[in-house]
Amino acid sequence: MATTWIVLIAFVLAFALLSRKLDGFGVSAPMVFVAFGALVGPHALGLPMAEGATDEATSALAHGVVDVLAELTLMLVLFGDASRIDLQALRRESGLPGRMLAIGMPLTIALGAVAAKLLFPSLSVWEAALLAAVLAPTDAALGQAVVSSEEVPPAIRQSLNVESGLNDGVALPVVMVFAALASGGEGEAAQAAGEGTKWVVFWLMQVGLGPVAGILVALVGGYLAERACASGAMGETFERIAGLSLAPLAYFAAEAIGGNGFIAAFVAGLVLGNTARGFAGSVHAFLETEGQLLMIAVFALVGALWAVDVVAGASATAWVYAGLSLTAIRMVPVALSMVGKGVRWPTVAFLGWFGPRGLATVLFGLIIIEREAIAHREQLFAVAMLTVLLSVFAHGLSARPGARRYGQWAKAAGLRADASEMAEVMEHPTRHDPERPSKLARALGVRGAREG
Repeated sequence: MATTWIVLIAFVLAFALLSRKLDGFGVSAPMVFVAFGALVGPHALGLPMAEGATDEATSALAHGVVDVLAELTLMLVLFGDASRIDLQALRRESGLPGRMLAIGMPLTIALGAVAAKLLFPSLSVWEAALLAAVLAPTDAALGQAVVSSEEVPPAIRQSLNVESGLNDGVALPVVMVFAALASGGEGEAAQAAGEGTKWVVFWLMQVGLGPVAGILVALVGGYLAERACASGAMGETFERIAGLSLAPLAYFAAEAIGGNGFIAAFVAGLVLGNTARGFAGSVHAFLETEGQLLMIAVFALVGALWAVDVVAGASATAWVYAGLSLTAIRMVPVALSMVGKGVRWPTVAFLGWFGPRGLATVLFGLIIIEREAIAHREQLFAVAMLTVLLSVFAHGLSARPGARRYGQWAKAAGLRADASEMAEVMEHPTRHDPERPSKLARALGVRGAREG
């Protein structure tokens, strides 16, 4: 075990030392750590052997480090992503991201479900819909060069950033409902709520009481934290700890009253980010450092536990669906959502392509594999992981050249100030900025990030 830790920590150190150089070559952290995990395998990381989504993998997921890490990461990703969004600014500038969320995302789920049912006839309708919903959220961090590139017009990069920040939380209740329906009313939901009407009430409580817990925790916790900061009662070191404590507090409060903890964490982040923005910056300061460790740990596990077996065991149909998920299933709905906005086709193609599938899909996939009542859960999980692996490398490698080429087109096209691409927007913080890690903390007014 000591050797395992030495290898793992030494590799993290080596990547950190070369991170900016690698980023300049278009090599992202997810790419590196997926490859690392696949190379060393599960035994080198001290994990049980797991092949694809077999019983061994299910056992590994159900117990120990993988399960805990997955739930913790999903909770913090939902909380942190939501806290980055300024709802007041979003209401003023909701044109492009609003359309991608309100029109593009439902169409993506619908088109993905139809494609899944046609390509995998053995799936039930609800299983096909579940696969589509799991693959609907995007992860802008996999194409970080796009949302941080000064060459890309702010309105475009922020559309992708805002969409990524909100669509995992929007997709979550849909995933949970489809997972329950795909279970045929059996399993955990049936045991907790019984049949028929009681089962419906159970899920209404999950979706309804989760936001209530999130709102209350964020309002009370944010108010107390801001008062403590203003009075000097709370030290700067503990601002981050206090900020992050609200996510698990909302999660467990929701679970205690029958709500969904993940929904509560997302809503808590959204409320905190819009009622106590200065204090919410402490959450971002955490995600710039410790949060990155969670992210690379998840991708290392993806590589170690599933990458080799998923790729080796993937059928031609699975590859076709994964490719369609990243292209037509995403790009056609985005194009339809842009109708009437006067957006040029290069912009439509750019927005459609840069919808990477990353952390949210991995973590939603772990929810699926734990539900034994879903008949084809192993197949759904394998297809979702294959799509993520394809996205990690395809979007990671294309992000920097894609941003450069689109920026050159936007400049050469001479877009007028009133064009949709050139709209003035407030730039929301991104999940990770490799160039200036303290920038978003300073922008949000974190006291610990003061200069001088």
